[in-house]
Amino acid sequence: MDTPWSAHMQIGLVHFMMFPEAMAGNEGVLESFEKIAADPFFEVAEVTRINDPRVRRQVRDLADMAHMDLGFGAQPGVLMNRLNTAALDDDSRRAAVADIKRSIDQAYEHGCRLLAMIDGLESWPGEAEKPRAIDQVTRSLIEICEYAERQAKDYRLTISLETFDRAIEKKSLLGPTNDAVEVAKRVRERCQNFGLTIDLSHLPLLAETSRDALTLAKDHIIHAHVGNCQMRDPSQPSYGDKHPRFGAPGTENDSDQLAEFLQVLFEIGFFDKELPTRRPVVTFEVRPLAGERQDVLMANCRRVMEEAWGKVVRPQTIIGG
Repeated sequence: MDTPWSAHMQIGLVHFMMFPEAMAGNEGVLESFEKIAADPFFEVAEVTRINDPRVRRQVRDLADMAHMDLGFGAQPGVLMNRLNTAALDDDSRRAAVADIKRSIDQAYEHGCRLLAMIDGLESWPGEAEKPRAIDQVTRSLIEICEYAERQAKDYRLTISLETFDRAIEKKSLLGPTNDAVEVAKRVRERCQNFGLTIDLSHLPLLAETSRDALTLAKDHIIHAHVGNCQMRDPSQPSYGDKHPRFGAPGTENDSDQLAEFLQVLFEIGFFDKELPTRRPVVTFEVRPLAGERQDVLMANCRRVMEEAWGKVVRPQTIIGG
């Protein structure tokens, strides 16, 4: 590509994945966030709930000082509490919705324009119950988007559903891109502050290609995650949805796969969309394995991005345009 990526996108990093100790929102949040804020490669940091109001203010002030934007990830609350917005039992469904509403409140406190979420842990009920689960998750997403609308003051938070694997680890209803797109269509009949997050790391786990998934999702994708996965050897600590570094032995994604993903994002017009964020956001999601250093992994992200960017060619036409 003959233009800098900053002309087309903001590069982000999932704070609570690179620093998993921050996932619970207690110890080490500010200290680890400082390391991201000091790295000029990242223009966006995706945070999750932080329990201490004083630390939340410090994180927000530090992001302002660094000229960074904040995004919000509601996934940890759902996963750690084993919640499910597609639950067939309505009390369980409401508990999941209530948890995400708490994340919405903090997202507004941080000034986030986008909140990414998962439908639930082990939310796939099997084919027989799939229609009911689809109805339940649609109902939940509408309630979540309407809550975000009611809480809005000077701007409206947008909710983005991230698709996850259905059979390996998260075992989520959404799940395959075609099902996520059908749900997105239903939700957007009522709520315009909704879209999809497509994650490069999850596509091999879903047996989907970047071209197939992104083309299906082109009218609904509002956010992208990029990362890696290991699905060849269940005995490995990185097996499943663990987000090992790009290019780790036995894994699925390196600079070539990132280049293809970015290429298709260009071809579907993602980088020309008007989105809730200042520019379209492409967020790295990497988790350290034992003995790995975060500063080195963040350097890995930049090197992989630079290599991939050199392989991307801006298309003359847009798919479906």
